Amino acid sequence: MILEILKGNDAKILRHDEKVILALVPNDKLRTTAELLFKAGCYYTTGVGVDERLLRVGFSMYHIFNCESEKRYVILKAVANNSKIPSITPVISGANWAEREAMDMVGIFFDEHPEPLRLILPDDWPEGVHPLRKEFHYNERPPRIKFKPPKKEKKPGVMEVPVGPYHPTLHEPEVFELHVRGEEIVGAVYRGFQIHRGMEKLAEERMTINQIPFLAERICGICGYTHNCAYAQAVEDAAKIEVPERALYIRTILLELERLHSHLLWFGVAFHLLGFDSGFMHTWRIREAFMDLAELLTGNRKTYGMNLIGGVRRDIDEEKKKKVLEIFEKTKKETKEVLDNAAGMKELISRMEGVGVLPKKEGREIGVVGPVARASGIDTDVRRDHPYAAYGDLEFKVPVYKDGDVLARFLVRYEETFESFWIIEQALDQLPPGDILNEDYELPEYAVGIGATEAPRGEDVHFVITEGGNKVYRWRPRAPTYNNLPAVPIMLMGEKLADAPIIIASIDPCFSCTDHMVIVDGEKVCRCSLDDYLRRL
Repeated sequence: MILEILKGNDAKILRHDEKVILALVPNDKLRTTAELLFKAGCYYTTGVGVDERLLRVGFSMYHIFNCESEKRYVILKAVANNSKIPSITPVISGANWAEREAMDMVGIFFDEHPEPLRLILPDDWPEGVHPLRKEFHYNERPPRIKFKPPKKEKKPGVMEVPVGPYHPTLHEPEVFELHVRGEEIVGAVYRGFQIHRGMEKLAEERMTINQIPFLAERICGICGYTHNCAYAQAVEDAAKIEVPERALYIRTILLELERLHSHLLWFGVAFHLLGFDSGFMHTWRIREAFMDLAELLTGNRKTYGMNLIGGVRRDIDEEKKKKVLEIFEKTKKETKEVLDNAAGMKELISRMEGVGVLPKKEGREIGVVGPVARASGIDTDVRRDHPYAAYGDLEFKVPVYKDGDVLARFLVRYEETFESFWIIEQALDQLPPGDILNEDYELPEYAVGIGATEAPRGEDVHFVITEGGNKVYRWRPRAPTYNNLPAVPIMLMGEKLADAPIIIASIDPCFSCTDHMVIVDGEKVCRCSLDDYLRRL
């Protein structure tokens, strides 16, 4: 069906294999093609603006769709005509942010975009300066312009309550503007992208393919390894690199260990916001055991530094396997006891049940992922739908709930936690012999690759265009929170102000994951060495 849609709209197939279909679509057929793909069950994942002038192409937009039924990603490539491409946001609302990001960062403009406002760049950034164009260097800091914020129109009886940029319930600088009538939230606006770290530009301009994994792992302070894996998989996909089977199993073990400590962190935060601080302390106490296991297996509690293109850097021996299983015997029981007790507390359930509902239809249109999607009845999981690492060899269940509320998101994570125990136990038991790294490969010039993982927060997608040698021409990481945040205003509408913190927290937001674009280093340009820069991240 997918090929019929593409060929029926005069698309030129540039790549067609079991993982990816890449098609060049005429601009006058782009919106129709995207709409047909969405109606065929392919949800919008993200879009990537690329400056391809050095390739004698111009500016391009790559729209990426996840076609779960065919277990493939479909990429629609459109080339700008006089820097313009038709917007697909009128038919797929989930494309809004991706197109606005391409406007800011690459200078591609989208005809008939319903909200052509800045998304990433600050209001005082000069017009016509686009940081992801090739002539813009990673250490540039253009002079700012004077900016006068527009006056806001106030509605009678409605109060604006700012949550952020720094707030007790948000430990990263982001802003939610809540419009409140009495105690009821009648409107919500999200203004993000307060933290810009310039990772894509730094990687493309300064780093080799095997330095980028260490940078990718610093995208997130909780689930960095999944970014590391997604990037490595993207390069391995572009270059058709075979990864040793043992390395794939080791990646799986570490990915699920990361899911365990990430979910337990979320449970602790949720309990804290609901006033159950003893639950917060118990979950974080148990989480320490998983952090210790990460250090045992990798040498580090958080930034593992395990992946290189073609495999992993360290093995897991029999003594380490035995230690993991010993600790699991205790932590599994403790985790179940704490979470079961919490699930039986009426005080907690009443604060989550029926609160912050995201209907399935709206969730699919936005393209929400992970526990947020599965709690709204959307049966999606990259581990099952696009098997990577060793997931194709292992058994696990994908929990799905239909209510779409905070409680459903709690229950999805509850079940996933124990599935992670089971996956790790299977992987350790079935760990195959052999090598852990394949270094016999060459990087092709200008090949497109996609790497996708099921991060604790949902689908994590990395897109690369290789440059050949040991460089990438374009790297675009898209964190799960990027797709889930646009759904929060829907969850907040009609709810009580007191429930806003737990509703926002229920998507397990990682704001720094989402903000990754521009270097702004206070009063001066960062002229530090690469090693110093990485230490600062």
